[in-house]
Amino acid sequence: MDSKTHWEKIYADKAPNQVSWYRPHLETSLALIELSASDRSSSIIDVGGGESTLVDDLLARGYVNVTVLDISQTAIDANRKHLGKETSERVHWIAGDVTQVTLPPSAYDVWHDRAVFHFLTAPADRAAYVRQVARAVKRGGHVIVSVFGPQGPLKCSGLEIVRYDAESLHKEFGAQFHLLGSSFEQHSTPFGTVQQFIYCRFRAD
Repeated sequence: MDSKTHWEKIYADKAPNQVSWYRPHLETSLALIELSASDRSSSIIDVGGGESTLVDDLLARGYVNVTVLDISQTAIDANRKHLGKETSERVHWIAGDVTQVTLPPSAYDVWHDRAVFHFLTAPADRAAYVRQVARAVKRGGHVIVSVFGPQGPLKCSGLEIVRYDAESLHKEFGAQFHLLGSSFEQHSTPFGTVQQFIYCRFRAD
């Protein structure tokens, strides 16, 4: 089963609050985005944000240039329905694989990814992802990536993942990205378990 088919099935079979990474509000992500982009006209892309509530909260905080990218059209359709027609039309939606989709060059002030990068177990896919970031993020823009930390799960949604600390994640991105900071978060899943995430914030130099 390819990645797109896998994720379409996940989102077709489960409600948004029935997946392990669900949070009612992504407080840490929101704080890091606001730290990175105080200007509400900043261009923000949320990678893997198909059914996330992050887009709701960004719009509520006054951000007017938000893009949501997800491999699953099912997830995007569900989020658009949740937001309603008028609100969803204020968002730019992209259905595609982040390692392959064509994104506009130097388009984004902030790149946000919570729980996508750790699914890229093949070095070639990780390299393709980093090339996308380097091309799509403006020079001086910010990159926020959250993945499972060293004590995080070894699998998620039936797939193998790669765990990281700040040093190993920075190594994947390379010297063209300056690590501004990192923090751990203990995420409580809807099933009563706890997962360790690490958040890293980079500047694209």
